[in-house]
Amino acid sequence: MTDLVIRALTENDAQLFDSLDDPTAGLVGHPPFGRRYASAAQGGQYRPEWTWVALRDGVVARAAWWAGPDDTRPVALDWFDFAPGESDAAVRLLRTAPLHAEYVLQLPPGWRGQEAVRDATRARTDAAAAAGLVPLVERFRYTWTPECGLPEAPGRLVFLPEPDDGVFLDILRRVETGSLDAHTRQAIAEGGVAQAAQEELDFFRWCPSPRDGWRVAWTADPGRGGEVVGVHVPARDLQAPVIGFIGVVPEHRGRGYGYDLLVDCTRQLAAHGAEKIIGETDRPDVPMAAAFAKAGYPTTQERASFV
Repeated sequence: MTDLVIRALTENDAQLFDSLDDPTAGLVGHPPFGRRYASAAQGGQYRPEWTWVALRDGVVARAAWWAGPDDTRPVALDWFDFAPGESDAAVRLLRTAPLHAEYVLQLPPGWRGQEAVRDATRARTDAAAAAGLVPLVERFRYTWTPECGLPEAPGRLVFLPEPDDGVFLDILRRVETGSLDAHTRQAIAEGGVAQAAQEELDFFRWCPSPRDGWRVAWTADPGRGGEVVGVHVPARDLQAPVIGFIGVVPEHRGRGYGYDLLVDCTRQLAAHGAEKIIGETDRPDVPMAAAFAKAGYPTTQERASFV
């Protein structure tokens, strides 16, 4: 048997990425959702030097890391798959490549009820675990389009801009306390609430969308004794408009305000011409999942994250 060779691709042989013979490639990951691998030179968003393959008489495993055009290190492990019987090669690939980022596996809604999808998922997640990645959380992804209908504003809150990053960061610190979000809880475990809030702010700044859309929600006008309820951030990532953030301060939780914030965020994005809005929440965050359903967002994808 030919020895296994593990290396990064180059612009000259980036086409090798599509030569993997994996009969399950259309079941999970990006292909079922219409996304294809393409290097920057091919008009895509992937870098050959961040795309690694395991070769044995052809490509038997592959992995592609992704980041924004100005990022200097990967943001996510976007692709990870392998040919039948080549899980060991896939594990060696992840262990050999000098790149590290969260692995996000895209899955169709209700994937556990589809045997072939379930088996393909298990093969990838088992290999990821064998390479040292640890499960973090499963998430729901939602997609709103105008056909879903624009949710009516409940009218319970007052939404105002807050141009001062320091003030906004202070509110974020309050919101992050006791959060159900797994990424937030991980950041708090690593560096406290301040780190978690700063990471959120950094993400908002990373998004190529205007700052003036960020909103603070109040029970009433602050000049008339209103209290801060939370914040929402309508944003845009490199693909589409997104619900960048929804958060309620601890003292106002349990009153359904997450829905109010989601509706205002949705209406703001729609008012600026959004024909598609992406939102996500962790599977265990039942209140936020209920808010998305109530606002008319259908579940279009599930996601499993490993760190």
